[in-house]
Amino acid sequence: MFSFLKPRKVSKVSDNSEEAAQTASDSMSRKSWADSLSLTRSKLGKRIAEIFSTNTLVDDDLFEQLETVLLTSDVGVSATQQLIKKTRAIAKKNNLQTASEVKGALKTEMLSLLNRLSNPSQEKAGHPYVILIAGVNGAGKTTTIGKLTKQFTEAGKSVLLAAGDTFRAAAEEQIKIWGERNQVTVVSQERGDSAAVIFDAIQSAQSKNIDIVLADTAGRLPTQKHLMAELEKVKRVMSKAIDTAPNEVTLVIDANTGQNAIEQVKSFDKALGVDSIVLTKLDGTAKGGCLFGVAEYRDIPIKYVGIGEGIEDLIPFSAEDFIDAMFEE
Repeated sequence: MFSFLKPRKVSKVSDNSEEAAQTASDSMSRKSWADSLSLTRSKLGKRIAEIFSTNTLVDDDLFEQLETVLLTSDVGVSATQQLIKKTRAIAKKNNLQTASEVKGALKTEMLSLLNRLSNPSQEKAGHPYVILIAGVNGAGKTTTIGKLTKQFTEAGKSVLLAAGDTFRAAAEEQIKIWGERNQVTVVSQERGDSAAVIFDAIQSAQSKNIDIVLADTAGRLPTQKHLMAELEKVKRVMSKAIDTAPNEVTLVIDANTGQNAIEQVKSFDKALGVDSIVLTKLDGTAKGGCLFGVAEYRDIPIKYVGIGEGIEDLIPFSAEDFIDAMFEE
């Protein structure tokens, strides 16, 4: 039985004289798409460019080389097959004669596939708007919550954070630090479980007319069935606090996981019904090709990507910017 009636431990913010300087420093650390995709471009974009620069004929060998590059760049088997199949069909239909023409066709198909991740999600009505944050260990969930909080508060929204990661010892302290930096309230409990903490947070937000609740959860692997079942329970309990909750389930994925990101999306989607994705650490990996596999699975919108460690280094995803940066020469 959940201890919903436990006294709530609320962490309130204090003034931080260094906040303005920190914000300025964070802003200066922001990177361009081209900088952020430099590693992925080296592994995928430049290798594609090399194929087209050394091949003049439009033949089976050209497409076999492209297939190899895509498969070894974390694009995934299914997405690779679809991209090659559609590019071949365009080349045949339009009687493309040069490798550069095929390159243009491939780029168009890659953009078309990634555009599935740019479609806005259907937001469910409700106030407060409750977002459940999930993902595996180390994906960057709590840091993402801190960065999202900054964006929401700068947009004029009031935000409350729920310290729902009750497994990791440092999780509560970490989310409180983000609360202080953003000057928002954090709801937590001593020895409480995740469902109880989040339930309390939603009720607190209702009573204070808060606009948005960001609910943190403990990291878990899709193979840990009992922990995935617990996450499903958390979602059910949230709907008891307010029947519209959660309004959105956001999955946080570390781009470094490569093709494993596809399996994470499938598993969490099956358990919770994922509404949106945040892709973190894109600037530090060559495995950005995994996005194509995610897009091929289902058109779950990627709302933000992490391109640095600064609090402002979380930017809206753009399929066009991603493709342009990847093919930049």
